[in-house]
Amino acid sequence: MPTVSRSQIVARGLTHCCPNCGARSLFRAGTLFRVNRRCEACSFEFERDNDEGFYLGSLSLNYGVTLVGCLLPVLLLWWLKVIGDRTAIVLAVAGAILFPILFYRSSRSWWLMNYYLVFPHHLPANGGKGRGTEEKPTTRRR
Repeated sequence: MPTVSRSQIVARGLTHCCPNCGARSLFRAGTLFRVNRRCEACSFEFERDNDEGFYLGSLSLNYGVTLVGCLLPVLLLWWLKVIGDRTAIVLAVAGAILFPILFYRSSRSWWLMNYYLVFPHHLPANGGKGRGTEEKPTTRRR
């Protein structure tokens, strides 16, 4: 049985904590956008030089949540004539700029959470090595 359960992974992801040990070390202290390369408590690596997928994944998550959670409601309110044109434009522009900035920390943490929900055995606390990219890919000969 894994040491870190899926419910712990969710709780840690929602609170921006290390998915491996639960320490509040995902982001550098005193900064809004700087992700630590590794956990200060357990040395678990959050970022790797060869792992663009985690940045792009969290960026895509942020983009999708911005569209569905911010811009779609404004569009629907405008379409149903609840708000006027100018109000809709102001809300859409403000939402398109401010929401992704405010949601950045959550999107980075949630992306890690989603990965380890699917692959909890990759966590070092569960006997893994971090992420599957650390294992050397096998090459096929034809």
